[in-house]
Amino acid sequence: MTQLIIVDDNPRDRGFLCDTFKQFKPIAAANAKEAVAACDRFTDPWLVTDIQMPETNGIELAKQVWSKHAGARLLFWSQHSDETYVRALAKIIPPETVYGYVLKNNSADILLRAAQSVFEDCQCWIDPLIRRMRARGSRRDDKFTDAEYEVLIDIALGMTDLAIAQRRFLSRRGVQNRLQSLYTKLGANITLRSHPGESELHNVRTRAVSLAFQRGLINAYELKRQETLLGQWLQSLIDRP
Repeated sequence: MTQLIIVDDNPRDRGFLCDTFKQFKPIAAANAKEAVAACDRFTDPWLVTDIQMPETNGIELAKQVWSKHAGARLLFWSQHSDETYVRALAKIIPPETVYGYVLKNNSADILLRAAQSVFEDCQCWIDPLIRRMRARGSRRDDKFTDAEYEVLIDIALGMTDLAIAQRRFLSRRGVQNRLQSLYTKLGANITLRSHPGESELHNVRTRAVSLAFQRGLINAYELKRQETLLGQWLQSLIDRP
């Protein structure tokens, strides 16, 4: 038995979604906990969910739902086109799973078209802007590895090479090699010239973080989550006998 469940912590957005999908007679949920409880009442639930929500975001919600309902279909409705979310989703989507990702700046007609593709036609629907981003990231000379993404997060959190090496079980040379690769792919290590003598006019570490924000590789929401993980790691060092 299927049932459409709308998940959004913002009452206005939740109301808009419920009105847009009224033909499906949806159940509304204000958070992930309510959504999971609603899903458990049905065999293969359908969900339209926001990505960024307090406590448990849409990606974590998807992991919980798919772990219990392999046939569930999800349409992610988000204002974020950041590579941060695209990367996180790519890691959790089960094989041959039907899902969609549509941006909030689209009209209700586009939203309905995406829902029809996912829920009725059993076809994935990815926003054109996201498709272009994924195509860019698939180029071999531009694609970031998970290892490079880890050190990007670490320098964004202000960690030194020594601290990164300890956290990631690397040598300092290993950290520096990953950073150099990251800088090259971001274009952060390009030397600026203001006069005949060559001079570096920026801090390459800070420049890399700035470019990563502009490109959408990281955002404030993800850094807040990573700050929590960093705190847990630091506490583990304190608690170590």
